[in-house]
Amino acid sequence: MFSQALVLFGLATVVLSAVAKEPVAVTSAKFDSSPDGSFEWSYESADGSSQQQEGRQINDGQAVQGVAQWVDPEGAPHVLQYVADQDGYKPSSADLPVAPPIPEAIARSIEWNAAHPNEK
Repeated sequence: MFSQALVLFGLATVVLSAVAKEPVAVTSAKFDSSPDGSFEWSYESADGSSQQQEGRQINDGQAVQGVAQWVDPEGAPHVLQYVADQDGYKPSSADLPVAPPIPEAIARSIEWNAAHPNEK
């Protein structure tokens, strides 16, 4: 559990620091963990990037949620929020691709099938 959080933190740090050519100072950092398995960590760096995560034990697993923020080399800001729990990993970001809309003919077919479940 703790090792999973540490691995995720390390991976996020590597990804966020991969674009930096010069070392970037960490302006604040915090890590707290409790005997019950819950934890919370965060950091902010001089270039404005930041990340925070918190987790807790649930049944035989762990629920984690967090957010990462950074600015790309072109100056565009990015935010990634995520939850990982018994239902899987669920990221949320304006940067993630979105599926195209269902074609109208397919949508009508789905509606018809739902309204007529016993017909072939």
